[in-house]
Amino acid sequence: MNTVRSNHAIRENRWGVLILLALGLLIAFVDRTSLSAALADKGFVRQFALTSTERGWLNSAVFWSYGLVQMPMGWIVDRYGVKWPYTICFALWCVAAAATGAVTTLGALIVMRLLIGLAEAIVVPATYRYLADHFEETLKGTALGIYSIGGKMGPALGAPIAAWMIVAYSWKVMFVATGLIGLVWLVPWLRMVRNDYPSREQLALVKRRASSVPLANLLASPVVWGGLVNNFCYSYFAFYCMTWMPAYLVEQRGLSLERSGVYTFFSFAGIAIVAAFAGWAADRMIARGHDAVRVRKAFIVAGFIGGTTVLFGAYTRSAELALVWNVLSLSLLGLVTANNLALCKLTLIPKQAVGLNTGLQQVATSLAGGVSASLSGWLLDLGGDYTWPIMAIFVFLLLGATSTLVLLQRKWAPKVNEAMAIEADTPLAPKI
Repeated sequence: MNTVRSNHAIRENRWGVLILLALGLLIAFVDRTSLSAALADKGFVRQFALTSTERGWLNSAVFWSYGLVQMPMGWIVDRYGVKWPYTICFALWCVAAAATGAVTTLGALIVMRLLIGLAEAIVVPATYRYLADHFEETLKGTALGIYSIGGKMGPALGAPIAAWMIVAYSWKVMFVATGLIGLVWLVPWLRMVRNDYPSREQLALVKRRASSVPLANLLASPVVWGGLVNNFCYSYFAFYCMTWMPAYLVEQRGLSLERSGVYTFFSFAGIAIVAAFAGWAADRMIARGHDAVRVRKAFIVAGFIGGTTVLFGAYTRSAELALVWNVLSLSLLGLVTANNLALCKLTLIPKQAVGLNTGLQQVATSLAGGVSASLSGWLLDLGGDYTWPIMAIFVFLLLGATSTLVLLQRKWAPKVNEAMAIEADTPLAPKI
């Protein structure tokens, strides 16, 4: 009887935990992208004597360490649960973000960024492990649409807030404040999320479940490779906007730092709204009997093609039109967000391997962040303006649309080892 009541309480609370996960992602992106506002501040750039190429490498540092431990983090949450690994990593990255405000050398600044990336690597694998365990197919798009709002509103809110704090106080105060305030999130997290750390007996079963879809099976699947390509292409554009948009708006379109933060907000608010709507709309179509793979692929292709309108902004001479295309192109990319996440990390992936596959997919995401930040800086130095960096975005978006059509097919989903299938599907008794 107690077990039944506990399971019922967990099911009732899953949307509350989802909101917490979205807020956790929001905080992660605030701490990850607050540097972009500092890099648009002339005082910060002078203090560290940064060239455009060095700004690109500094922007990319967090993504290299983030990508390095994505798969180990996926391995951990598949075996040891979500609550406590997430708790430890969350506290670590908030402290590192706050400590960024105290550094005085470029080397120390890079170390802090690397620490933030290492700790934040838990966020996405842990979230997908939770979603796989608590949400069915007809709710995945909606759940991911809600969750993805955190990833878009993080830079949307973080950019103007960080810019305001830099102007009103200093870049040092901005880093300390944004880092420490995030620790408040731990209070509801520790109270609301059940302890899913397995007992010794449960751990053996969890390990066998996770082992039924080994890494070799994932790497043999065209679906997984299609997901890697999609996540790279999508993230290349998104991370360009997170790391270089404030500087682009200030340096090429003549906006003040404060106004650049406002337009960055509108761009990311747009993609968040479209992502939530597209996830919900796809779920409704699937619930009416339409094939989940075909529905989600249609949204993904439409979003990649819609995002290519960013090129119009690069070639227009009108600053006003450039801002319109800037906001519109990133907003249209929101058609990809929830549906690509659902298709590549949940719908076409065996439940046993969700954490490991998500970690693998996040390697492509973090690689995109590092490549986007550093390649854009190099192209900026090479070409003298932002036309070449934006042309690179255009090429990657077309590649993402092609990958979706060719590689994301149900027949190519990763295989489950049949010898372990029965034990892999055996439900675990919850540990409260």
